[in-house]
Amino acid sequence: MRGKGVAVILVLVGLGLGATLLRDQVPLGVAQQGAPASANPVAAEAGARLQNEQNTIDVVARYEPGLVFISTENEVMSQDPFAMMFGGGETQVQQGVGSGFFVNSAGDILTNYHVVAGESGAGAAQKISVRLMGREQSVPARVIGLAPQYDLALIRPQGLEPSLIRPIPLGDSDGLKVGQKAIAMGAPFGLDFSVTEGIVSSTARQIPIGFSGGGGEGITQKAIQTDAAINPGNSGGPLLDSGGRVIGINTQIISPGVQAGGVGQSAGVGFAIPINAAKNLLPRLQAAAGGVVSAPRIGIVPGLVAQSGAQGVPVGLSMLSSQGKQELKLPERGLVLRSVQPGSPAARAGLQGGTRIQEFRGGAVSLGGDVIVAADGKPVDAIEDLQAALIDRRQGDTVTLKLWRAGRERDVKVTLDASSFQ
Repeated sequence: MRGKGVAVILVLVGLGLGATLLRDQVPLGVAQQGAPASANPVAAEAGARLQNEQNTIDVVARYEPGLVFISTENEVMSQDPFAMMFGGGETQVQQGVGSGFFVNSAGDILTNYHVVAGESGAGAAQKISVRLMGREQSVPARVIGLAPQYDLALIRPQGLEPSLIRPIPLGDSDGLKVGQKAIAMGAPFGLDFSVTEGIVSSTARQIPIGFSGGGGEGITQKAIQTDAAINPGNSGGPLLDSGGRVIGINTQIISPGVQAGGVGQSAGVGFAIPINAAKNLLPRLQAAAGGVVSAPRIGIVPGLVAQSGAQGVPVGLSMLSSQGKQELKLPERGLVLRSVQPGSPAARAGLQGGTRIQEFRGGAVSLGGDVIVAADGKPVDAIEDLQAALIDRRQGDTVTLKLWRAGRERDVKVTLDASSFQ
């Protein structure tokens, strides 16, 4: 859901008891002398609660100044049908809000791509502004790098005093445990500089997060699930652990309200992009010079295309009828290859493109080449499935592909090189 800061899936110890105590009265959290702490469970629970509250207070006080409120503006044509009928039509300003946070002393701000995306989700918004905690005035920001497939973006404010830049330390999302504290910061429903608290509910969710192009289907990737309240406007804000380290970037929610035709809101199931994914991508974003950073590629062109208007859209074999696949002697599911780029990782691994093209009503398919049916043991039926297997890889990493060729399957290893990241 671009423009309101969150994409929605369906469719972010003191005792204080005074100086005087009566005989046998014991402060909360302190066990009676000579008795183990466990003998007073109510007191122990209250003491733990106070410690947890103080920890949250300390984390927020120290790191909330590193939170950034982001607003965007896009000038779009009015959709007034009467004005369009008579060749007129006025422009209107479409506004959006979201969150972000400083990641270094240079002032780089990490956020979600959909927070700063332009009209229809393509490219960057025409105007991006940021405002810091305790400041009334916003300052303009420019794009350093965009990564639609990861739903991440890096922006930098212009003319901001260096003393106002307060980076939040980045943690290690690979070491997360279910049940540990999670603190979400952001601007739910435009209520900037808000904080919610919960736990890490799961570390192993696989959900569609990024965009296969400037829009389109999300690319399935690993996500952190949390019950810390995340709402529209929280997107791009940090998810912190009890040490104040960023463990994720708030990005999506599951919201039954959307199915009922309402506004997306927290149902206790929110998702964050693991910070390690962002850390791996950060150098590429910083070197993007305002451009787009893509997921790694192996050098193949899909060979099954469905016609959509004037353009062809790559699809998987599951879109064809079983009878059609039997006649063409193709497997039930898979990614058909049209061609393989010379000198690419796919070419060095021996992948082969099609030798002929057969057109049919509504599209065309390349025949005579390979069909990728799995990547690292996971089924592949579309280009997004292959991208999901590659998205967190680095130069030198390998991926094992299962290929279908002339009725037989075989495994090949593809090694990513520098060209995969250009």
